[in-house]
Amino acid sequence: MPGVACLGVVAAILVCLSIATPGSAEEKRYDTGATDTTIKIGNTAPYSGALSSNGIIARTEGAYFKMINDQGGVNGRKIEFISYDDAYSPPKTVEQTRKLVEGDEVLLLFNQLGTPTTMSVIKYVNARKVPQLFIAAGGTIFGDQNTYPWSMGFQPSYQSETRIYGRYLHDNYPDGKIAVLSSNDDFGRDNIKGLKDGLGDAVGNIVAEVTYETSAPTIDSELVKLKFSGANVFVNFASAKFAAQAIKKAAEIGWKPVHILHGNSQSISAVLKPAGLDNAKDIITASYSKDPADQAWIDDPGLKRFSEFVDKYMPGEDKTNFYLVYGYNAAQAMVEVLSRCKDDLTRANIIRQAEALSRVHLDMLLPDVTLSTSPADHYPIEQMQLQKFDGQNWVRFGSAIEGTPSEK
Repeated sequence: MPGVACLGVVAAILVCLSIATPGSAEEKRYDTGATDTTIKIGNTAPYSGALSSNGIIARTEGAYFKMINDQGGVNGRKIEFISYDDAYSPPKTVEQTRKLVEGDEVLLLFNQLGTPTTMSVIKYVNARKVPQLFIAAGGTIFGDQNTYPWSMGFQPSYQSETRIYGRYLHDNYPDGKIAVLSSNDDFGRDNIKGLKDGLGDAVGNIVAEVTYETSAPTIDSELVKLKFSGANVFVNFASAKFAAQAIKKAAEIGWKPVHILHGNSQSISAVLKPAGLDNAKDIITASYSKDPADQAWIDDPGLKRFSEFVDKYMPGEDKTNFYLVYGYNAAQAMVEVLSRCKDDLTRANIIRQAEALSRVHLDMLLPDVTLSTSPADHYPIEQMQLQKFDGQNWVRFGSAIEGTPSEK
């Protein structure tokens, strides 16, 4: 009875299909903010306010995600990047973060900028178990996986970076008289702790510590106080706008100390040019990223990809702007994590994949700098290299240095 046999075969195939189809569906796991076609990512950034020059970071990330979408997305899914202005104001950050999580229902938060702003929402985000990845701030607390398991920093922690400066001053200027400028907030306090740890037994060389309020119009009076402390070493831990003011004011009042500048403020276009390139000559900072203006990278494949990206997706922008490089690196790292998630786009898996990076290199990181994480290590980048400004470009010296956070 061939007809019966055929029916039996068809029935068997239908049974197999009925079993296979649910199994295939179960392989795709989604939490709020992810579907077969989209991944919602939330961000807050200072498009206005005192740190508005940093807003270009989020704009770069949005452009990078557009490029990824144009290439087909991440595992076939388009990234929906929702970024709101918080004006670097913690109350505004709280408002906008709640809107992203509860209103827009994003899958995760990415590269929120600022130490005080991020601190204003970190408990809320962790209570909601929303991944908060690659925070655009170096607060050492952002790598504390025991307290905040759903949060992770990106750049070297502030204590890691400023510990490097402390060691450098200890070894090269053992008799230097040090004056320090920092903001009166968590960003400033973190920096001071790392510097003092690095100075070690030379911490007594600090002869002046002056803080400023981020709401202040200028820091002119603070610079005058620092000069008259008699210091011959100036450690400038100010954010971009105020760092530029400090560089310019030091020149105006004829103060020419050894000048250490925080890495957050190393942008030539956003900080050094407004301050005056001649005024910035011989400033020392540390970096973990390639400088697009450095001729050493002229044939570098990573720089070529970065340059092509800017030409196509951010035409007219200054490629030497450190903030473009920062946003590009952070967005590339985010895409790497999402790619590893494959079809398991649950919040728990996103954290698992973010905690499983091993020597991942990004296009615009220095050759010896990579991303490495684990469930016990939420500090992806820990190496930096010192560099000095020659009046036109940053010139690297020495080798990459690791300034491990004291919590580790």
